[in-house]
Amino acid sequence: MSDPALVDLQGWLGALLRPSALAELAALLLGAGLAWLVAVLLARAAGQRNGPSILFGQRGIDGVLFPALWLMLALVARTLLSHWMPVAMFRIAIPALLALLAIRLGVKVLQVAYRETPLVRTLERSISWLAWVAMVLWVSGLLPVVLEELDQITWKLGDSRISVRTLIEGSLTAGAMLLLALWVSSAIEARLLRSASGAELSLRMAISNATRALLMFVGLLLALAAVGIDLTALSVLGGAIGVGVGFGLQKLAANYVSGFVILAERSMRIGDSVRVDNFEGRITQINARYAVIRATTGRESIVPNEMLMTSRVENLSLGDSRVAQTTLVTVGYDSDPDRVVALLREAALGPARVLREPEPAVALSNFGSDGLEFTVSYWIADPENGTLNVRSEINLGILRLLRREGIDIPYPQRVVHTRIHPAG
Repeated sequence: MSDPALVDLQGWLGALLRPSALAELAALLLGAGLAWLVAVLLARAAGQRNGPSILFGQRGIDGVLFPALWLMLALVARTLLSHWMPVAMFRIAIPALLALLAIRLGVKVLQVAYRETPLVRTLERSISWLAWVAMVLWVSGLLPVVLEELDQITWKLGDSRISVRTLIEGSLTAGAMLLLALWVSSAIEARLLRSASGAELSLRMAISNATRALLMFVGLLLALAAVGIDLTALSVLGGAIGVGVGFGLQKLAANYVSGFVILAERSMRIGDSVRVDNFEGRITQINARYAVIRATTGRESIVPNEMLMTSRVENLSLGDSRVAQTTLVTVGYDSDPDRVVALLREAALGPARVLREPEPAVALSNFGSDGLEFTVSYWIADPENGTLNVRSEINLGILRLLRREGIDIPYPQRVVHTRIHPAG
């Protein structure tokens, strides 16, 4: 007696050779064209940019939307054609489109959520292999046979009976739920951070981080329930984690809590110029555990959030982004003070980054041992672009103008007393 699955496979292969298979192929190609057209039009209507996108990808057809539309059109075409002719090609097309949709969904969600990392690339290859192997088993009719055989491999875990099939199905369900949680959190993050800057950016990033953590936690609980793990057994684990946080992870917990407090109260924002522990720079990131401060020299300092809450922090741009600077100039006592003041003010107004309101101020600050000491004060509004370069440009301008006017910049004068001992 022949195998029913083999007989069914032979009949299906024979149906592929009928003229009706050309009509199925034409319907599939027409569905692909319509799906491509709709995906491209929707991408343009949504103002799709070159950045990563789960629905549209980078070109409108390399996202999740294109295979999803193609699959829906293929299902509609199969339903319509099945009334007039036997369908055989759709037996390959539907599983293949499902596999393509699963691959696109998993890959795009991981790329948007975690960017390009070696672990993400490994997960992408694993999802592709699983999807295509499942498609081949489905098309060949071997999937029910394989599942039935896997269901026979069982073992006892306490009072529960677990099979390989149950473990695989639970793992797939858990992975799907986690991917769905990542998708929703990525969509919320993109919507919150769109066109946000300054104080709004910090607050929205705090909401985004909290939302992602909450969705991932809910997804993890649902995934554990799908696998068959009793969630009431996690109460003991939760108590142990609470004790560990209370005694051994105080610093880590304090950093996380401090991060959310900083983002919520907006005492420090992304883009602010700060000075922490003798390190001055601009805040480029505020994460849940630490903040990244980038100096004008290119160096970056990773500062725990607890330090930002408990130590003294100078926020140079909290109330006003403008920063005052000074430079000192010494000229000879025989110089005309009024002329020197005019030249120093002219040099201070030279750089374009120096603010005209309030305008630079020049004051005779001291009668020094070597000459008249003048202090030049000025304001800049963009300290993140560097402060030493502005001071250097002003000093060069001062030196050039004083030399042009013949005003002396005296050398330091020192009197050395020597004592001559008589020959003994």
